[in-house]
Amino acid sequence: MGADIKSLRSRIKSVDSTLHLTKAMGLVASSKIRKANSAMIKSRDYASALKSIVEVLSLSADCAKSPYMKTDAGSRTKIIVIAGDRGLAGGYNANVFRLVKEYPDAEYIPIGKRACERFGADANSSESFSYGDAKALASSLCKDFLEDKFDRLGIISTKYVSMMTQEAQISWVLPIEKVETESKTGVIFEPDEMTVLNTAVPEYVAGILIAALRESFASEVAARRMAMDSAGKNAQQMIDDLQLEYNRARQGAITQEITEIVAGSGT
Repeated sequence: MGADIKSLRSRIKSVDSTLHLTKAMGLVASSKIRKANSAMIKSRDYASALKSIVEVLSLSADCAKSPYMKTDAGSRTKIIVIAGDRGLAGGYNANVFRLVKEYPDAEYIPIGKRACERFGADANSSESFSYGDAKALASSLCKDFLEDKFDRLGIISTKYVSMMTQEAQISWVLPIEKVETESKTGVIFEPDEMTVLNTAVPEYVAGILIAALRESFASEVAARRMAMDSAGKNAQQMIDDLQLEYNRARQGAITQEITEIVAGSGT
Protein backbone atom coordinates (compact mmCIF):
# COMPACT_ATOMS: atom_id res chain seq x y z
CA MET A 1 0.00 0.00 0.00
CA GLY A 2 2.84 2.37 0.88
CA ALA A 3 4.48 1.74 -2.46
CA ASP A 4 1.22 2.55 -4.29
CA ILE A 5 0.89 5.85 -2.41
CA LYS A 6 4.48 6.78 -3.21
CA SER A 7 3.98 5.91 -6.89
CA LEU A 8 0.78 7.98 -7.10
CA ARG A 9 2.49 10.94 -5.41
CA SER A 10 5.33 10.73 -7.95
CA ARG A 11 2.90 10.57 -10.90
CA ILE A 12 0.94 13.57 -9.63
CA LYS A 13 4.14 15.57 -9.32
CA SER A 14 5.21 14.58 -12.85
CA VAL A 15 1.86 15.49 -14.44
CA ASP A 16 1.77 18.76 -12.47
CA SER A 17 5.17 19.64 -13.94
CA THR A 18 3.79 18.95 -17.43
CA LEU A 19 0.77 21.14 -16.66
CA HIS A 20 3.04 24.07 -15.76
CA LEU A 21 4.96 23.56 -19.00
CA THR A 22 1.84 23.53 -21.18
CA LYS A 23 0.52 26.65 -19.45
CA ALA A 24 3.81 28.47 -20.05
CA MET A 25 3.88 27.49 -23.74
CA GLY A 26 0.24 28.49 -24.11
CA LEU A 27 1.00 31.93 -22.66
CA VAL A 28 3.97 32.38 -25.01
CA ALA A 29 1.79 31.45 -27.99
CA SER A 30 -0.93 33.85 -26.82
CA SER A 31 1.57 36.69 -26.61
CA LYS A 32 2.58 36.11 -30.25
CA ILE A 33 -0.91 35.78 -31.73
CA ARG A 34 -1.72 39.48 -32.17
CA LYS A 35 1.61 40.34 -33.76
CA ALA A 36 1.50 37.27 -36.02
CA ASN A 37 -2.05 38.06 -37.19
CA SER A 38 -1.15 41.69 -37.88
CA ALA A 39 1.84 40.64 -40.00
CA MET A 40 -0.31 38.06 -41.80
CA ILE A 41 -3.00 40.61 -42.73
CA LYS A 42 -0.44 43.12 -44.04
CA SER A 43 1.33 40.49 -46.15
CA ARG A 44 -2.02 39.26 -47.48
CA ASP A 45 -2.87 42.76 -48.67
CA TYR A 46 0.54 43.18 -50.31
CA ALA A 47 0.33 39.81 -52.08
CA SER A 48 -3.22 40.59 -53.22
CA ALA A 49 -2.09 43.91 -54.75
CA LEU A 50 0.75 42.18 -56.61
CA LYS A 51 -1.58 39.44 -57.78
CA SER A 52 -4.07 41.95 -59.18
CA ILE A 53 -1.29 43.63 -61.19
CA VAL A 54 -0.09 40.32 -62.62
CA GLU A 55 -3.66 39.30 -63.46
CA VAL A 56 -4.17 42.49 -65.48
CA LEU A 57 -0.87 41.99 -67.29
CA SER A 58 -1.69 38.34 -68.04
CA LEU A 59 -4.64 39.47 -70.15
CA SER A 60 -2.35 41.35 -72.55
CA ALA A 61 -1.68 39.67 -75.89
CA ASP A 62 1.98 40.70 -75.68
CA CYS A 63 2.39 39.12 -72.24
CA ALA A 64 1.17 35.80 -73.63
CA LYS A 65 4.62 35.53 -75.26
CA SER A 66 6.40 35.91 -71.93
CA PRO A 67 8.41 32.85 -70.78
CA TYR A 68 6.68 33.22 -67.43
CA MET A 69 3.37 32.32 -69.12
CA LYS A 70 4.39 29.27 -71.10
CA THR A 71 1.47 26.91 -71.64
CA ASP A 72 3.44 23.81 -72.59
CA ALA A 73 4.82 23.27 -69.11
CA GLY A 74 6.29 19.85 -68.36
CA SER A 75 6.16 17.85 -65.16
CA ARG A 76 9.42 18.93 -63.47
CA THR A 77 8.17 20.47 -60.25
CA LYS A 78 9.75 22.49 -57.46
CA ILE A 79 7.81 22.99 -54.26
CA ILE A 80 8.67 25.31 -51.39
CA VAL A 81 7.61 23.56 -48.17
CA ILE A 82 6.88 25.80 -45.18
CA ALA A 83 6.73 24.02 -41.81
CA GLY A 84 7.22 25.05 -38.21
CA ASP A 85 10.34 25.49 -36.10
CA ARG A 86 9.09 23.48 -33.12
CA GLY A 87 6.66 20.72 -32.30
CA LEU A 88 3.82 20.70 -29.74
CA ALA A 89 1.48 22.39 -32.24
CA GLY A 90 -1.09 19.65 -32.74
CA GLY A 91 -1.29 18.44 -36.32
CA TYR A 92 0.27 21.57 -37.84
CA ASN A 93 3.47 19.99 -39.20
CA ALA A 94 1.87 16.58 -39.80
CA ASN A 95 -0.74 18.14 -42.11
CA VAL A 96 1.96 19.88 -44.16
CA PHE A 97 3.99 16.69 -44.60
CA ARG A 98 0.86 14.70 -45.42
CA LEU A 99 0.25 17.06 -48.35
CA VAL A 100 3.91 16.76 -49.40
CA LYS A 101 3.40 13.02 -49.93
CA GLU A 102 1.00 13.80 -52.78
CA TYR A 103 3.95 15.12 -54.85
CA PRO A 104 6.63 12.40 -54.49
CA ASP A 105 8.52 13.37 -57.66
CA ALA A 106 8.93 17.06 -56.81
CA GLU A 107 12.13 18.80 -55.75
CA TYR A 108 11.59 20.39 -52.36
CA ILE A 109 12.88 23.66 -50.94
CA PRO A 110 12.32 23.51 -47.16
CA ILE A 111 11.72 26.55 -44.96
CA GLY A 112 11.40 26.03 -41.21
CA LYS A 113 13.48 23.81 -38.97
CA ARG A 114 11.01 20.91 -39.06
CA ALA A 115 10.98 20.94 -42.87
CA CYS A 116 14.78 21.14 -43.01
CA GLU A 117 15.08 18.18 -40.64
CA ARG A 118 12.74 16.15 -42.84
CA PHE A 119 14.56 16.89 -46.09
CA GLY A 120 18.09 16.93 -44.71
CA ALA A 121 18.78 20.59 -45.45
CA ASP A 122 20.51 23.27 -43.41
CA ALA A 123 18.18 24.42 -40.65
CA ASN A 124 16.55 27.81 -41.01
CA SER A 125 13.79 29.46 -39.04
CA SER A 126 10.44 30.22 -40.67
CA GLU A 127 9.76 32.86 -38.00
CA SER A 128 12.89 34.89 -38.81
CA PHE A 129 12.72 34.41 -42.60
CA SER A 130 12.77 38.04 -43.82
CA TYR A 131 11.49 39.74 -46.94
CA GLY A 132 15.11 40.04 -48.08
CA ASP A 133 15.44 36.25 -47.82
CA ALA A 134 12.20 35.82 -49.78
CA LYS A 135 13.36 38.25 -52.47
CA ALA A 136 16.70 36.45 -52.88
CA LEU A 137 15.01 33.04 -53.11
CA ALA A 138 12.38 34.36 -55.56
CA SER A 139 15.03 35.89 -57.83
CA SER A 140 17.00 32.64 -57.86
CA LEU A 141 13.92 30.57 -58.65
CA CYS A 142 12.78 32.92 -61.42
CA LYS A 143 16.25 32.75 -62.98
CA ASP A 144 16.16 28.94 -62.90
CA PHE A 145 12.65 28.95 -64.37
CA LEU A 146 13.75 31.14 -67.28
CA GLU A 147 16.70 28.80 -67.83
CA ASP A 148 14.22 25.91 -68.09
CA LYS A 149 15.58 24.06 -65.04
CA PHE A 150 12.06 23.24 -63.87
CA ASP A 151 8.53 23.59 -65.26
CA ARG A 152 6.36 24.74 -62.38
CA LEU A 153 6.71 26.17 -58.91
CA GLY A 154 4.38 25.64 -55.98
CA ILE A 155 4.27 26.57 -52.29
CA ILE A 156 2.95 24.21 -49.62
CA SER A 157 1.92 26.25 -46.61
CA THR A 158 -0.85 26.46 -44.03
CA LYS A 159 -3.95 28.60 -44.51
CA TYR A 160 -5.23 30.41 -41.43
CA VAL A 161 -9.00 29.95 -41.27
CA SER A 162 -9.58 30.71 -37.60
CA MET A 163 -8.06 30.09 -34.17
CA MET A 164 -9.66 26.65 -34.28
CA THR A 165 -8.94 25.73 -37.90
CA GLN A 166 -5.80 25.77 -40.05
CA GLU A 167 -5.54 23.94 -43.38
CA ALA A 168 -2.48 22.79 -45.33
CA GLN A 169 -2.66 23.95 -48.95
CA ILE A 170 -0.59 24.18 -52.13
CA SER A 171 -0.48 27.33 -54.26
CA TRP A 172 0.93 27.21 -57.79
CA VAL A 173 3.00 30.29 -58.53
CA LEU A 174 4.78 29.63 -61.85
CA PRO A 175 4.02 29.64 -64.70
CA ILE A 176 1.64 32.61 -64.54
CA GLU A 177 -1.87 31.55 -65.51
CA LYS A 178 -4.16 33.81 -67.48
CA VAL A 179 -7.08 34.75 -65.25
CA GLU A 180 -10.24 36.22 -66.69
CA THR A 181 -11.07 39.28 -64.64
CA GLU A 182 -12.79 42.62 -64.98
CA SER A 183 -10.98 44.92 -67.38
CA LYS A 184 -9.00 47.70 -65.75
CA THR A 185 -9.64 50.80 -67.77
CA GLY A 186 -7.11 53.60 -67.75
CA VAL A 187 -4.13 51.35 -66.90
CA ILE A 188 -1.03 52.21 -68.93
CA PHE A 189 2.21 50.26 -68.54
CA GLU A 190 5.55 51.75 -69.55
CA PRO A 191 7.61 50.87 -71.48
CA ASP A 192 5.32 47.92 -72.42
CA GLU A 193 3.29 45.17 -70.78
CA MET A 194 5.78 42.33 -71.28
CA THR A 195 8.70 44.31 -69.85
CA VAL A 196 6.63 45.24 -66.81
CA LEU A 197 5.48 41.63 -66.34
CA ASN A 198 8.97 40.17 -66.59
CA THR A 199 10.21 42.76 -64.09
CA ALA A 200 7.27 42.29 -61.72
CA VAL A 201 7.27 38.47 -61.54
CA PRO A 202 10.25 38.11 -59.11
CA GLU A 203 8.59 40.68 -56.85
CA TYR A 204 5.29 38.82 -57.22
CA VAL A 205 6.86 35.47 -56.28
CA ALA A 206 8.57 37.07 -53.26
CA GLY A 207 5.28 38.65 -52.18
CA ILE A 208 3.37 35.37 -52.45
CA LEU A 209 6.15 33.57 -50.56
CA ILE A 210 6.35 36.05 -47.68
CA ALA A 211 2.55 36.06 -47.40
CA ALA A 212 2.54 32.24 -47.19
CA LEU A 213 5.27 32.38 -44.53
CA ARG A 214 3.43 34.92 -42.39
CA GLU A 215 0.15 33.04 -42.69
CA SER A 216 1.84 29.74 -41.85
CA PHE A 217 3.47 31.27 -38.77
CA ALA A 218 0.13 32.68 -37.59
CA SER A 219 -1.38 29.22 -38.13
CA GLU A 220 1.45 27.59 -36.16
CA VAL A 221 1.00 29.96 -33.21
CA ALA A 222 -2.77 29.40 -33.18
CA ALA A 223 -2.35 25.62 -33.46
CA ARG A 224 0.15 25.60 -30.59
CA ARG A 225 -2.15 27.71 -28.42
CA MET A 226 -5.05 25.31 -28.98
CA ALA A 227 -2.83 22.26 -28.49
CA MET A 228 -1.46 23.61 -25.21
CA ASP A 229 -4.98 24.46 -23.98
CA SER A 230 -6.10 20.92 -24.76
CA ALA A 231 -3.00 19.40 -23.18
CA GLY A 232 -3.48 21.56 -20.09
CA LYS A 233 -7.09 20.41 -19.67
CA ASN A 234 -6.06 16.78 -20.10
CA ALA A 235 -3.24 17.18 -17.57
CA GLN A 236 -5.58 18.79 -15.03
CA GLN A 237 -8.11 15.99 -15.50
CA MET A 238 -5.36 13.42 -15.00
CA ILE A 239 -4.20 15.18 -11.82
CA ASP A 240 -7.78 15.19 -10.47
CA ASP A 241 -8.16 11.46 -11.19
CA LEU A 242 -4.77 10.63 -9.64
CA GLN A 243 -5.52 12.80 -6.62
CA LEU A 244 -8.80 10.97 -6.06
CA GLU A 245 -7.01 7.63 -6.37
CA TYR A 246 -4.30 8.89 -3.99
CA ASN A 247 -6.87 10.00 -1.40
CA ARG A 248 -8.57 6.61 -1.55
CA ALA A 249 -5.24 4.84 -1.12
CA ARG A 250 -4.36 7.05 1.84
CA GLN A 251 -7.76 6.46 3.40
CA GLY A 252 -7.34 2.72 2.93
CA ALA A 253 -3.89 2.82 4.51
CA ILE A 254 -5.15 4.79 7.52
CA THR A 255 -8.12 2.44 7.97
CA GLN A 256 -5.79 -0.55 7.85
CA GLU A 257 -3.48 1.02 10.46
CA ILE A 258 -6.43 1.72 12.79
CA THR A 259 -7.69 -1.81 12.34
CA GLU A 260 -4.28 -3.24 13.20
CA ILE A 261 -3.99 -1.02 16.31
CA VAL A 262 -7.44 -2.01 17.53
CA ALA A 263 -6.72 -5.67 16.86
CA GLY A 264 -3.39 -5.39 18.69
CA SER A 265 -4.91 -3.71 21.77
CA GLY A 266 -7.58 -6.41 22.01
CA THR A 267 -4.98 -9.13 22.39
